[in-house]
Amino acid sequence: MSRWKELPAELHPHIHQLIVRLRRLKDHSELSTRQLAAKTGYSARSWQRYLNGGALPPREAVEAIVRVGGDDPTRLLALHEIAAERWAEGRAAATVSPESTPSTPVPTHTEQHAYGCYPRVLVAVGAVALVLSVSAAILLAVQLAETRTLLADERARTVGVTPAIVSESMVPVIYTCRVEQRDGLWYAGLSRTTDTILAYTHIGPEVAEAQCLLDRAGFPLGEIDGVFGPKTQRAVQGIQKRDGLVVDGVIGPHTWKALREAAPK
Repeated sequence: MSRWKELPAELHPHIHQLIVRLRRLKDHSELSTRQLAAKTGYSARSWQRYLNGGALPPREAVEAIVRVGGDDPTRLLALHEIAAERWAEGRAAATVSPESTPSTPVPTHTEQHAYGCYPRVLVAVGAVALVLSVSAAILLAVQLAETRTLLADERARTVGVTPAIVSESMVPVIYTCRVEQRDGLWYAGLSRTTDTILAYTHIGPEVAEAQCLLDRAGFPLGEIDGVFGPKTQRAVQGIQKRDGLVVDGVIGPHTWKALREAAPK
């Protein structure tokens, strides 16, 4: 069991809860940080920041560790969405320094007498302080809105690249491999990805691309159907074992590199 550092006290409770859940997944997997990096495609240094509250992990990293730990992704991804909003709000709030807000000095007896003699000056100073405070509040609101917009765009982009999962309503598709070499790398004409995480039950052209390259590398699968099933998983484990990679049956950046560069067998 890992001995975790205490998380920063300023973390929002939702962010704190997310990190605790991720720590439990890592402990349950009994993997070191380097082994976790090999299985998820994210560096060991990145996982150290994520698990110690130094940075918020992206959605893809959460999905990857969920697959490794065998947890239910639904609740954890929902918690990540809330934590991402809190993280963005915290960063926006941090851009407005408390020191930028003018403070009202405590007047001495002499100063009170002076203010009494010059009430218009006191009113003017108060008005300036009010204007500056309102301006800071407006700036914070604008920055927060911009941050939320960027977060929404990132979510939309992430949903678009996340591989689909096998379902009962899936219509069978047979893909055609058009294998060719470009700049020393092999492509099958179905996807040019080099880092998409693919695992058991994923479907789509990225899976079909991997199946074509597995077949070219000497691990025939028969029909290229774009379904990451048992046969595809065994073939992935085969090339991982042959090339000295971590044998986990998951296609990440290292396995993609092996497939793109593999010599035909």
